[in-house]
Amino acid sequence: GRLMSEHEITVEAEVELPLPEAAVHGALVRAVEATLAHTGAPPAELTILLVDNERMAALNREFLDEDKPTDVLSFPAGEAMPGMEAYLGDIAIAIPVAVEQARGAGHDLLDELALLAVHGVLHLLGHDHAERAEQREIWRLQNAILAGMELPLRSPDFDDPVS
Repeated sequence: GRLMSEHEITVEAEVELPLPEAAVHGALVRAVEATLAHTGAPPAELTILLVDNERMAALNREFLDEDKPTDVLSFPAGEAMPGMEAYLGDIAIAIPVAVEQARGAGHDLLDELALLAVHGVLHLLGHDHAERAEQREIWRLQNAILAGMELPLRSPDFDDPVS
């Protein structure tokens, strides 16, 4: 059986999934838990929203002033209200973009979703990649976490433009 997690991870699909929901949930939750474990995060709560490109573009526009869908966005909870200290924030993943990226890279959609979830959680934990050194660090962490999960894929090369 699965060990009860000390983390509370909610997955909300607002979009038709190309795979069984249980498989998608499982891959995402596993990736989040692996990331939190690897970074030694205290018990945390977070929500993963699975959205379409339109909703993702709207979120991107609203929060980042970028009018396009992207693969993953993180919304850290910021200042915690009393009793909400455990709430890390929300991660939005655009399913159509993930499907496209997985196809383009020739790997499994579940692996792509795991990578995006790992990336999203690292952002919620305060990692950023505006600077080259930070980017190298987030990529190194991602690769270590993915390797620990025994997933075949690794972060894109950090010489690629940061999306």
